Amino acid sequence: MSREAELRADLVRLGALLYQRGLAHGSAGNLSVRLDDGSLLVTPTNSCLGMLRPDQISRVSPAGKLLDGDPPSKEAFFHLAVYEERPKAGAVVHLHSTYSVALSCLCHDCAEDVLPPLTAYYAMRVGRLPLIDYYRPGDRALAEAVRAQARNHRAMLLANHGPIVSAASLEQAIHAYEELEETAKIFFILGDRPAAPLDARRVAELETAFPS
Repeated sequence: MSREAELRADLVRLGALLYQRGLAHGSAGNLSVRLDDGSLLVTPTNSCLGMLRPDQISRVSPAGKLLDGDPPSKEAFFHLAVYEERPKAGAVVHLHSTYSVALSCLCHDCAEDVLPPLTAYYAMRVGRLPLIDYYRPGDRALAEAVRAQARNHRAMLLANHGPIVSAASLEQAIHAYEELEETAKIFFILGDRPAAPLDARRVAELETAFPS
């Protein structure tokens, strides 16, 4: 099996897993992986992550031109922006999971980091989570806003929309996304109770011990 065929199969298998776990619903959300030649495999527009077929997966050029498969997600353009800014990224996950989207709908005093580092694994896998202003779905202006944050962040949160998470592989991006969603859930469970997020010293220790 070729590398591309393996990655197509991974998108189908892991997309179904995300759907079964309730992290994806309907036709919302999209996944992508980067091929060795710089082109991308992206889940198609209006497709359900729980019901994909390998031949449906879109392959697009680094410029966004459709090369093979069904038409790509209308949000493929911000996947391309992430890859352009993060040369080591091999995958991007964007879903509309419940707790992360709820977090994106709140008013935040500081948009530079909207979810505290409540656990070590969140700090290691996600890091700081900036909030990007709202853009309507499909608005190409979102690409530049994503690009600006992707330079320094593995993950970001689109206002009233949901997270974008990148990593070296699809599995790693999904693990980081799941950590983000679970931390958002913990954030809402804690509510107004006094909490003790990791302080800057402890976060720095993790960054030294587990560099990204």
